Amino acid sequence: MLMLLAILIPVVGAVLVFREADNDRRRTLTVVTIAVCSLQAVIAALVLDNEFILLHLSGTLSLRFAADMLSLFFVALVGFIWFFVEFHAFGYMKHEGNEPQFFGFFLLTFAALIGLAFAKNAVTLYMFFELMTLASMPLVLHNGSEQSRRASFFYLGYSTLGASLALMGFFLLASQGNDLTFVAHGGQLVGDEKTLLAAAFLIILGFGAKAGMVPLQMWLTEAHPVAPSPASAVLSGLITKGGVLAIIRCTFQLFGREMLGGTWVQTAILVLSILTIFTGSMLALREKVLKKRMAYSTISNVSYVLFGLFTFRNMGIVGAFLQIVFHALAKDALFLCAGSIIFATGKTRVDELKGIGRRMPVTMWCFAIASLSLIGIPPMGGFIAKYELAMGALATGSTLATVGVVVLMVSALLTAFYLLPIVAAAFFPGRDFDAGEKCEVPKTMLIPQIVFAGLTVLLGMFPNFTTMVSTFISLDL
Repeated sequence: MLMLLAILIPVVGAVLVFREADNDRRRTLTVVTIAVCSLQAVIAALVLDNEFILLHLSGTLSLRFAADMLSLFFVALVGFIWFFVEFHAFGYMKHEGNEPQFFGFFLLTFAALIGLAFAKNAVTLYMFFELMTLASMPLVLHNGSEQSRRASFFYLGYSTLGASLALMGFFLLASQGNDLTFVAHGGQLVGDEKTLLAAAFLIILGFGAKAGMVPLQMWLTEAHPVAPSPASAVLSGLITKGGVLAIIRCTFQLFGREMLGGTWVQTAILVLSILTIFTGSMLALREKVLKKRMAYSTISNVSYVLFGLFTFRNMGIVGAFLQIVFHALAKDALFLCAGSIIFATGKTRVDELKGIGRRMPVTMWCFAIASLSLIGIPPMGGFIAKYELAMGALATGSTLATVGVVVLMVSALLTAFYLLPIVAAAFFPGRDFDAGEKCEVPKTMLIPQIVFAGLTVLLGMFPNFTTMVSTFISLDL
């Protein structure tokens, strides 16, 4: 029952956080809840092949949970990042206010992601996917301004549209008499081939909305500029990966590589992911608002993952999982650094950051390191991920995959063009430039940035562990 407790305890914790008036007790409660539930979830996931049915709905419909290597990977990543982001949020939310609301929904979103990781069938997956959207929307809406209300409706609208497309796909599968339980390697579906492929496309496209895939990606650029930076960090680093997780479950554990490999569905998703990679990078290059530039960057970088998955080659899938890890670390570091800049100076635009490296040296060094990883410069972790993605794509021998590798390289170059000038202007504003007094943020806000940026270097220099884990997962799909 550790799986169930890992989902329920954050819900109870959220209720207590909403009601707690004392800031210190609220923060302690948040830390303990996330730490305990992360540990519970990892222990539950380590007991592989453990599963249970919580509730029979009707017929073959049930809320069913199970643990596998993919569950372990996801809950470990979510727990680790959530734990450190909360410490940054303790400082940042003094700037935003209304802490009970933020940390309450922060815990509810955490619970939804844990439930998503343990979902054993399409019904459970869909329920927690929708709960993830509903719980995280108030994080976007937090400050209650007109702009945040508009952004939250964008977020809810795009997410609901995507989930509706996925639900339509599940209805098509059910109409063929299929049991929508996830099994290793998939391939258990029966029915008319055209109907099954149409269902696969609808499901992948629908869940791809949360992953920021064209044409349902625009919620990211609306939500990130107005959400508190800790919320932007988890939206970009993990909630987009919730969409990726749903795609992985359905693609590999419902349909299977053999059913989708070589079909128009594989071609269509590869084309959309390549288009998304290029579009996101180009739009990021033009954007002047820092957090919005990073939102476009997320649109581009998460589709690296989809591109690697749909090569259907083990190296490409390994690269996709490495990209999940290193993008989450780098982008969380970047959004937390952006939050620190906003907290300390109120500056939100790229053209306002000249000389900021002299005022906030630790923050901007973290920003620089995370930027290098996102670009894919060795020995940063992002390089390892991009290398595996490229090798997996080239192993297919297809023209489309080769075009994708070229776009990956172009995107990496564009990433350098939209991130490195920020770093250069921050540290080298000119000899006579008066940057002003130092205004570095408190240590509780700095430490998460240092941890995330440092891990992109450490895991890039010693990639054997993350590569081994990614390989094990790829063999299980």
